[in-house]
Amino acid sequence: MGKGDEFMQGYLENFIHTILIPGISKIFIAAVVLIVGIIAIRWGIKKIKLLVYKSKMDASLKPFLVSLIDALLKVFLAVTVVSILGVETSSFVAVLASAGLAVGLALQGSLSNIAGGVLILTTKPFAVGDYIEVSGQSGTVQAIKIFQTEIVTPDNKVIFIPNGSLANSVIVNYSKKPTRRVDMKFGVSYEANSCEVIEVIKDVINKQPLVLKEPEPLVRMAEHGDNAVIYIARVWVNSKDYWEVYYNIIEEIKKRFDENNISIPYPQIDVHLKNK
Repeated sequence: MGKGDEFMQGYLENFIHTILIPGISKIFIAAVVLIVGIIAIRWGIKKIKLLVYKSKMDASLKPFLVSLIDALLKVFLAVTVVSILGVETSSFVAVLASAGLAVGLALQGSLSNIAGGVLILTTKPFAVGDYIEVSGQSGTVQAIKIFQTEIVTPDNKVIFIPNGSLANSVIVNYSKKPTRRVDMKFGVSYEANSCEVIEVIKDVINKQPLVLKEPEPLVRMAEHGDNAVIYIARVWVNSKDYWEVYYNIIEEIKKRFDENNISIPYPQIDVHLKNK
């Protein structure tokens, strides 16, 4: 064996023992840590979720906190795996910061969603369980997460609204106050006796057990319409009873109007024909 062959053999042995085997070992260990870490994070998040949801913490904060912990644990796992592969953690953090800046500029919408979520949890314009209306959508708030808020519509559809746009939108919260006012209008024929109409409406309202006595219900003639006299009725109820009271009064008014021969007119056109 010549000197050249001996040199190549030594070089290969040195490469195998100093680079290849340690490199494969690092990759294998990193892969094991990654797999075990993912499994451990999933298991840990389930346990954390149980603890958080059983705690007395604000219900709006619970899903946000769980998703935030999940994201932080995954970042920590990524840093650990990279350090096992031999990359200097300080260098990796510097690269991560630079990449984070670039990604941040590209994902301004996502960052605004995170900021929006923090703003919502801080200012609390609504909480989990509230019925809200925003950007033409309405429903019950189911969860406030890092990037979006979930609301469930009355027909059981789930709508995901980005926190960034939500924090900058006009929000109507129907559950914020314990009581609400129910406003109703009734069109009645001009031939009907106005005093009788008002008495019938008042009687229907007074017999509704869910209507609050204070503030006192209001029934008044409001408008002389093209086809009818318009009467308004305003009553106060507990927020949860709004629709039940509304439908009960609407249904009962129609029955009582029929019993008292109070007609409810509808738009019509009178056509007069003249003979030449």
